[in-house]
Amino acid sequence: MTTCKQLEVRTEDRTPQKWCIALREDVFDVFLSQGGSTVHKVFGDGSLFSPMLFGKFFDPSDAFPLWEFDSEILLSNLRSTGQTTVDWFQTDREFVLKAELPGIGKNSIQVYLENGKVLEICGQWKQQKESKVKDWRNSHWWEHGFVRRLEVPENADLKKIEASIINDIILEIRILKSNLDCDNTHGHGGAIKDAGYTFVLTLKGSNSIRKRPTMNIISMKVKLSFFH
Repeated sequence: MTTCKQLEVRTEDRTPQKWCIALREDVFDVFLSQGGSTVHKVFGDGSLFSPMLFGKFFDPSDAFPLWEFDSEILLSNLRSTGQTTVDWFQTDREFVLKAELPGIGKNSIQVYLENGKVLEICGQWKQQKESKVKDWRNSHWWEHGFVRRLEVPENADLKKIEASIINDIILEIRILKSNLDCDNTHGHGGAIKDAGYTFVLTLKGSNSIRKRPTMNIISMKVKLSFFH
């Protein structure tokens, strides 16, 4: 029998200094090499919280524009060896993320919507002992917990974000798209500029067209260059 536990998507977090310490690649390499089986379950290849999930090192405490990329491409190497259960996609109505949780710290999973722009998924794999730092997120967070921060798509309905844990193991995020009845864009490929917007044809044989403010196209190209 399928079970479903709904998670509250919080919008208030009184920890302004969280994630102030970035996770560097050299630090992560040492941390992973010295860590035990628990560390490898949380941060190992294929985990949603692994800095190496996308093929190159990317600090999971930095917001990543997940739904601007095709999971079939970014996860191709991991999927070919059966090393990941992470998947994301979008339909005409919603954005979806599904990922198997590491098993450790799943009861501490919290989901935050930060300033309407970033969706944050975090939890603790190790209890914090007495420390000068009250909140584990304000220090070397990877020593106590895990996080994955994602950029919320511009056409997301911020009031329709659902988070749940299926069968006590699968995290599922669903974000409804806004203006579902108002998306009547037309075009034949390439980029079409109109009234301050650029319409960009989605690749890989799709006939759908994404609409993004022109000023953000440069930002998107910079992000894409990370993978070249």
